Amino acid sequence: MRENVEVIVKIAYTTEKNKEVVMLRTKSEAIYQKACAVIPGGVNSPVRAFSGLGTSPLIVESGKGALIRDVDGNVFIDYCLSWGPMILGHAHPAVVKGVSEQMAKGSSFGIATEIEQRLAEKIVHLIPTLEKIRFVSSGTEATMTALRLARGYTERPKIIKLIGNYHGHHDALLVQAGSGVSSLNPLATSKGIHAGAIADTLLFSFNDTEALRSFFRTHPMAEQVAAVIVEPVAGNMGVVPPE
Repeated sequence: MRENVEVIVKIAYTTEKNKEVVMLRTKSEAIYQKACAVIPGGVNSPVRAFSGLGTSPLIVESGKGALIRDVDGNVFIDYCLSWGPMILGHAHPAVVKGVSEQMAKGSSFGIATEIEQRLAEKIVHLIPTLEKIRFVSSGTEATMTALRLARGYTERPKIIKLIGNYHGHHDALLVQAGSGVSSLNPLATSKGIHAGAIADTLLFSFNDTEALRSFFRTHPMAEQVAAVIVEPVAGNMGVVPPE
């Protein structure tokens, strides 16, 4: 176990002075070390590892509204929102009530239910551009299925993605950043991804619409493109507004 289980957190104020506070991490560190013995890297998703912050992960105990509390009693404002879906905050009474009522009827059946049909109708009503919807368990499954659908419908093999955009961890889109049309031969971000899995993935710079237009106007490979996939509000490349 690491000797130092306290992390110095720098808090920026509106004044010119910065203050430092010591955040207790004893329980989080102990749980993380135990997790490393049974879970690769101690976490079930790389984004939870905190490796870019130079420290071990926080271990969350509970959440309420906009706040989360870790096992050491530290309280934080949650700006991640479970990476998107917790837009109503944690433990919202209406959500807790609805989930509890459904759990009393059963948790999972593996066959169709009426509640799926009702939810699909609601979403299609709220988003007029949607004609139909299919539910999956993760964003990775959603984008993977979308690529398969685009390729099947167009009978074309190529997919264009934008540098810095994240679309899940399936092989075809987990590729390294490049720049413009020079990135027609992308490099895998992770070991274990075969070159053949990303051979049909083309990369373009985010917000470089002119390069994309030029490609479709002049490049012979353009006729092989089945789809362009975009993450308009990017989550893995800092604050870069779409233009």
